[in-house]
Amino acid sequence: MKKLILGTAALALSAGMALAQDVVRLGTEGAYPPYNFINDAGEVDGLERELGDELCKRAELTCTWVTNDWDSIIPNLVSGNYDSIIAGMSITPEREEVVAFTQPYTPPSMSSYAALSDDVDLEGGVISAQTGTIQANHVVDTGATLLEYPTSDECIAAVRNGEADAVLADKDVLVPVVNEGDMVFVGEDTPLGNGIGMAFRKSDPEMKDKFDAAIQSMKDDGTMNALIIKWMGEDSPRW
Repeated sequence: MKKLILGTAALALSAGMALAQDVVRLGTEGAYPPYNFINDAGEVDGLERELGDELCKRAELTCTWVTNDWDSIIPNLVSGNYDSIIAGMSITPEREEVVAFTQPYTPPSMSSYAALSDDVDLEGGVISAQTGTIQANHVVDTGATLLEYPTSDECIAAVRNGEADAVLADKDVLVPVVNEGDMVFVGEDTPLGNGIGMAFRKSDPEMKDKFDAAIQSMKDDGTMNALIIKWMGEDSPRW
């Protein structure tokens, strides 16, 4: 009887572990529209919310959403606070040393400067950029003075309140800001990064492969491009 009970318990534990592995925690910032943001209902929204839900459906996985500040989003993935990052993260060689990326779900997009007027000095001025981004690294490379903030909203606010001469960010993020009318694009658009992908711990190759396959299926049937157009507009790069 004891052996039977232990065997039943072990089976239940095994089933529970299998079930737990099918629940994937998706980590995002929740502060980078239109990629991801928190809507009026207090829920994660944006292109990556819709994309992540569809990818989980295609991979036959149950997913939950976790928000995390950008500056600690990779360390908290590695430490196990969630299972994947889907947060407008560009694929770069430096990040690939720490995490494993899927193929990109959006093509490399342009980074752009926005300012209150078109006569700002982009190389000798003060440029705001979000901490830990490819844009922040690029500002340093240009020789301009970098002013870093935890979120893109704070970077944009720094220009509006006179702390920075311009902001450098993904153009898709700045388009709705410029459309508000008080800021303009300045300088040349700059291609940075190798597209945006999901990041996983290097110890989870099977999970990464499942999402890789789901991303490819969305590219193949056109739904990835439809999502890009819906959230980024007709002028955004797509497959």
